[in-house]
Amino acid sequence: MNKLHVLLFLMINLLLPAEGAELKFVTHDFPPFSHESGGTLSGAAIDIVRQTCSEIEISCPIELLPWKRSQFKVRRGQVQAMLVIGWNNKRAQWLSFSPPLLKTQYGFFVNTSNPLDYQSLSDIAGAKIGVLESSNTFDHLNEIRQKMIESKLEPISIQEIHDNTQVFKMLDNEGRNIEMIYSNRDVGNTVITQHNLKNVRYAGPNEELYYYIGFGLKHTDKALVERFNSGFIKLQRSGVIQKILAQYNLEGVEPD
Repeated sequence: MNKLHVLLFLMINLLLPAEGAELKFVTHDFPPFSHESGGTLSGAAIDIVRQTCSEIEISCPIELLPWKRSQFKVRRGQVQAMLVIGWNNKRAQWLSFSPPLLKTQYGFFVNTSNPLDYQSLSDIAGAKIGVLESSNTFDHLNEIRQKMIESKLEPISIQEIHDNTQVFKMLDNEGRNIEMIYSNRDVGNTVITQHNLKNVRYAGPNEELYYYIGFGLKHTDKALVERFNSGFIKLQRSGVIQKILAQYNLEGVEPD
């Protein structure tokens, strides 16, 4: 074997992941993106990951855990990726991000007895708002509160919650200690439908955003992440990703 053949052989082996390559994913109960039913994981993001991993022929086990523990496992390198997440500056310090999987909204849910049609921060002055702990929505709601203080509006009070479903059920019974919930639109609407909550409605968006997969920067093979992202883009351009999202009535992202 001459030097050129040796060089080509080494380059190919560096570019391709080893046989049996694996990316371990973690998620939490976050329908319609990820949830467990009858011991089986399903949801739009789960389907996207499985389809992409099949396309690039790697193993991708997915584990469902509470959100705080999910983040802990990625930080420690026990798994390589988490889904689905919104981008923010803090996360970008320890995660790299896939291409955007889908487009969604953050906004406010209220009891149907509340006439709120959200248009501006003054509409929620002084409100008691529940939000999922350790989440991007929590960070965004804190930013909203700070903007209200700077604008000399009566600031909202924030109540952290650890169970989305339970707090929506509370709001269905006129809220008890909260007046509204700040949540992902698609998650909230799914909870309302699944649990037949007749007295909760979406009062309007505060922000539009994309959802991603986050890969741990410190412990994850960059070449394998690039291979996953390339496989996703291929499926997106061929329309496969859009078909998956359409099954869940979710909005896709136009490929570059």
